[in-house]
This record gives sequence, structure tokens and C-alpha cells, in this order.
Amino acid sequence: MNNLLELLAFAGIMAVAQFSPGPDMILLTRTSLRDGGRAGAIMASGIATGLAVHATIALSGAGYLLATESPWLPYAKALASGYLLYLAVLVYRSGPPDEDAPPAADPRHYTRGLWCNLLNPKAALVLSSICAPFLAGHRGPERPLALGTIIVGQGLILWVAWAYLLQHTALRNGYQRYSLVINRCFAIILVLLVILLWRR
Repeated sequence: MNNLLELLAFAGIMAVAQFSPGPDMILLTRTSLRDGGRAGAIMASGIATGLAVHATIALSGAGYLLATESPWLPYAKALASGYLLYLAVLVYRSGPPDEDAPPAADPRHYTRGLWCNLLNPKAALVLSSICAPFLAGHRGPERPLALGTIIVGQGLILWVAWAYLLQHTALRNGYQRYSLVINRCFAIILVLLVILLWRR
């Protein structure tokens, strides 16, 4: 397989991975529905910043070192669990959006997206396993840079597109009507993700 086809295959795999259910997608979806596309785009940029850190870890080979039973892993899981539970409470307690208020563009959206991604202790491990076959063999030094660019750039583009896609009238109206139920479902999913985080 030539270099271009390998990179296209990697981009396809990463696109599926980016949209797999997880705390980033749940938080981004809820924020975009509640606070608008601009708020979602700001959060997406925070998530992409965190992803750049994880991609650097994965592509440098440090992800393999983290895959072993690190003594720090339980602390990382505890920190991640605490943050996800905090987000779950925040989402659960939030009321319906104010229809007359302009979409929020609070810089806290960036921070929440960044920390939600950074505090996922499995992100670098998952990226390491996806990247490993595409780094194997005699590759030039430009290959890790190309993979990292795909991971971060594609993630940012897809997440921003998702945030604006959620502004479709039918979706927005549905969220306006059922926001309390949807928020509570999102909160429950976040709690379930905490439980899964501790399962082997």
C-alpha cells in the first residue's frame, strides 16, 4: 500500500474513532444543543488541544510505556472520574436553555473541552494502538507528523462540523422541548462512563 493510501486509511479509522461514544462527544453534543454552534466550536477547539497532547504522547512511543501497569494509572483514573462526575452533576442540574438569549460563547467551554479530553487516561493508549501499524517498518520522520496532523486537524474539523450540524431546526426544537430529560440522560451516560473507566 502506498503512502497516500495508508494515510487515507488512517484518516478513515480516525474518523470512526473520533465519533465513537465517549465523554468528549457527549459534552460537545450537549453544549452545542444548549448553547449553540459557536459554543460547540469553542469546546471543539479545547478538545482538539487536549488531543494534540495525547497524539504527541502516542506518536512519541510514550503511550506504550503507559500501557504497562503504571503506579500513576489509578490516580489518573481517580482524577478523570472526579471530573466526569462533576460534569454529570453540572449537566443534570442545568435547566432548559433560554430561547431569547444569544448563543453563549463562554471561554469556559474551551476549558471544559480541554480538561474533558486531557483527563481521559485511555486516550493516549487508544491512539497508540491505532497509530502503531502505521508507524511500523521503515518510515521517514515525516510520518509521525502526518499522523498527528490528521488526528488533530480532522478531529477539529469534524467536531466543529458536528456542533453546527446540531443547530438544525428540528434538533434544536427537540432539545428545547425535552432538554431536562436529555440532560439527565447525558448525566447518566457520564456516570456510566466513570464505571466503565474502572472496569478492566
